Amino acid sequence: MAYARWRQCACAGSGRCGAELGAVAVERRWLLAAAASEREHGGQQFARANCQRARQGAQACAAPARHAPKVDADVAGRQPTARERVLLISPAWVGDMVISQTVAAALARRGAEVHCLAPRATRDLARRMPGVVASHLIRTRHGRLDFGERSRVAMRLRRLRFERAVVLPGSFKSALVPAFARIPHRIGYRKEARSALLTDARALDARKLPRMVDRFAALADADAEPPRLVADTKARAQRAAELGVALDRTIIALCPGAAYGSAKRWPEACFADVARACRDRGADVWLMGGEADAGATERIARRSLAHNLAGRTSLTDAVDLLSAAHAVVSNDSGLMHVAAALGVPVVAIYGSTTPEFTPPLGERTEIVAEELPCRPCFARECPLGHLNCLRHIRPGRVLAALERLDAFDGDGSANPVAVASPGGVRDPLGASR
Repeated sequence: MAYARWRQCACAGSGRCGAELGAVAVERRWLLAAAASEREHGGQQFARANCQRARQGAQACAAPARHAPKVDADVAGRQPTARERVLLISPAWVGDMVISQTVAAALARRGAEVHCLAPRATRDLARRMPGVVASHLIRTRHGRLDFGERSRVAMRLRRLRFERAVVLPGSFKSALVPAFARIPHRIGYRKEARSALLTDARALDARKLPRMVDRFAALADADAEPPRLVADTKARAQRAAELGVALDRTIIALCPGAAYGSAKRWPEACFADVARACRDRGADVWLMGGEADAGATERIARRSLAHNLAGRTSLTDAVDLLSAAHAVVSNDSGLMHVAAALGVPVVAIYGSTTPEFTPPLGERTEIVAEELPCRPCFARECPLGHLNCLRHIRPGRVLAALERLDAFDGDGSANPVAVASPGGVRDPLGASR
């Protein structure tokens, strides 16, 4: 029954027939058998033997395709090059995706042509990531295996002949596409019994690599450097005009959302108090976030007369607009990492999580956190029900942090963090998109 379902997925995704479909089914069945054997027996040798049988059986059956399938990529006219082509399997969380730019930059400096494979939630961020040449979309659902979609994507990517894949997420399913696409070198951490899907499965030493950026960089055998994003100032001016906000003012951006859960969200009333205080100091206040944050930002806006932009911008819009801010106040969220990677001064508010693992990696940051015996607990909701790690942080502490960052000392002009060419964002590492 399971085998029939695998074969149906392959038929639906590949558009190929005959021997090559059989090869895909054989390869997929043995790859899963290898992973299952590793879980059951805990042995590397038996799993690798099955994986080798998968490759040999698929190669024996495979027939060349008559037509090269189209690749869902944002290449902007770039032609394939002779340098090593590397596929980054990107995270599904915005903050993690920002941090992954340090890997793209390290590989690009060595001359690699870096592509990334990302879900819809983070794929557009690649347009603002120096070092990334092209992005590929995978339409998977959060927490689902979606074998059919992974098979279809792997078939398309196979035609690009990647030499190397770096699997940044730690899940079993994230390693499936590079294995199905027959990428020769597949690097990732040894997690979720997926070693049979990787050719270089590495043990993670959390003590030596305490931060996420350290762990990502180590997969590329590189030093951990702060990630960078580049905004498109032309698109920024156009989008600001459409939203009715001015760029010739001192701008403080507030990001009250956090998709992880309420244990990372500072109370709305506190954000409203900060917004009013910033307005009293002559700054314009923008409330930023996604559609899920629109209700909270609307309530904050009613209490503070701030500009509510949450739910009205795309992810690339958010990158461009945040680059205009003179400072950003944010929970531990994806937009916190976006602002830090843009070089904007950041006040980061931490609840159940800790900056020791995912700090804002900008040059000018202020961490605001309450030291309690129960934190960090990394829970989505407060397990004790009081949320004191956030409720005990008063607005005055955040305003003092803004003062230390000289957030209100601007000359009224937009923050010139990023400069883009009229034709698009230029990659300082040498590639244009």
